[in-house]
Amino acid sequence: MSKKPDQPVFGLSILKMKTFHKARRDLLRAMSLATMILPLSNHAWAQHRFDKNPFLLGVASGSPTDRSIVLWTRLIGDNLFSSGLSNSPIEVKWEIAKDRQFTQIIQSGFSLAVPALAYSVHAEVNQLPANQWFFYRFQVDGQMSAVGRTRTLPAPGQVVEQLKLAYASCQHYEHGYFTAYQFMRTEDVDLLMFLGDYIYEYGPGRKGVRTHDSGPLISLDDYRKRYVLYKKDQNLQAMHATCPWLMTWDDHEVQNDYAGLNPGKSGPYVSDFPARRAAAYQAYYEHMPLKSSVLIEGIEGLMRGAEMRIYGDFQFGKLANITMLDDRQYRDPNICSPNAQGSAIIDPKTCPELNAPERSILGGEQEKWLINKLKNSNQSIWNVIGQPTLYAQRYFPSNDQLLIWNDGWDGFPAARQRLNQALIQNQVKNVVLFGGDVHENWVSYIKADYDKQDSAILGVEFCGTSLTSIGEGAKYLDARLAKNPHFIFAEATKKGYGIAEFTPKALTVSLRVLTNAQNEDASIETLAKFVVQSHSNKIIRLS
Repeated sequence: MSKKPDQPVFGLSILKMKTFHKARRDLLRAMSLATMILPLSNHAWAQHRFDKNPFLLGVASGSPTDRSIVLWTRLIGDNLFSSGLSNSPIEVKWEIAKDRQFTQIIQSGFSLAVPALAYSVHAEVNQLPANQWFFYRFQVDGQMSAVGRTRTLPAPGQVVEQLKLAYASCQHYEHGYFTAYQFMRTEDVDLLMFLGDYIYEYGPGRKGVRTHDSGPLISLDDYRKRYVLYKKDQNLQAMHATCPWLMTWDDHEVQNDYAGLNPGKSGPYVSDFPARRAAAYQAYYEHMPLKSSVLIEGIEGLMRGAEMRIYGDFQFGKLANITMLDDRQYRDPNICSPNAQGSAIIDPKTCPELNAPERSILGGEQEKWLINKLKNSNQSIWNVIGQPTLYAQRYFPSNDQLLIWNDGWDGFPAARQRLNQALIQNQVKNVVLFGGDVHENWVSYIKADYDKQDSAILGVEFCGTSLTSIGEGAKYLDARLAKNPHFIFAEATKKGYGIAEFTPKALTVSLRVLTNAQNEDASIETLAKFVVQSHSNKIIRLS
């Protein structure tokens, strides 16, 4: 998005431009300070005094490579929704060690928690040894954070015998407790792949077992408060401290069903949706273990509609390449919805625009990036793609009609066909897609043409249920399975997560579900278990 220097920005009047430009300069300075790593404290910054521990939101790590990791925390004061801290940057010390007792510290330094970024810390630690586990912590004014556990990835090309990956999505605070994370922590996973809807932007609901008193999220302060609410959850904190997270988002981090710079359909009307999206993106960055490089044009660039590039890939030795996609920020608007915005279940036969070849769910640049990555797929045994929603075609039978939901890949058939064609042309082997969004478990084959029973199988898909978010499709499940034979399993009521164990010879996936996500004392069970032998493209159910 571009603008001339004398044009208003997202509805700002000319009279407010001086204030805007000052805020822009402040944000540029804030980003510059926040990305500094100071090897020794020179005490040039604020030495804030803390009567109580400011690390109330825990610690996290993410964005791993074979040589680096991002360590995250955020300082906050006594009040649940505000920090009450100094208006100047605050030095925060971080340490990373081989042991939990920190007798073998391998790196340490200082990062600045700046007010303009909600006193968040993103310490980008480099020059670490590959394929090792570490412990980390933060300190300020004698106060100590919880200890986190993290790891680097195996070096590209390194022979690796196992990768254990958890995948999860859709954690609506009001709909249930985050008890699933208690059990996930015991699974001893290498990485957690979070596939979107980390928060929900709604005001108070009626279905919840937990409540909050804040309205729909519009402003930066609104989004920050909601992240504080979620991150105060002890189960969520504990899982963040257990292993690195690979992050992508879906729609509720901003607004239900939004598409690019186009608003969705829920909550109050907002005249300046791009400004709302910018606030949501900034709050997301402030609360996630992401590299500063995701902010292509800095925080202030978000105010102009600039992208926040969270898609990327993670090489786990020779065993697997993990690609994380963003199907929300760059997509074309949903089409043929009765109310013009948001999603709908529609008859594709009455919507010829659906098949327009230029329509994209990933955006042109990300799509080209992904297809180019697939050209090197033979360097990995497994080619793993994490993305926010269901990929396989799914018809909804209704009398004599076969309907589709236009907010997922079914709403972008030409884009899906382009990706399928790239898989075929590059002879990509051992393709595994993980998704979320639909609040139900679906296990399927990726097919070149879903309408042909004998069409080539290109890979397999495991679309996971929600951690807590309620779904509505259970009563239609049998009919949908009957009309979509490429799905070999589905379940629409249980909540939980998935565990995927990769070896050079096979992938084993366990669907782990709670007895009741609305009960803090729920137990866990394995709903179903599957194996896919390397180079077979065949899903075998084990239990």
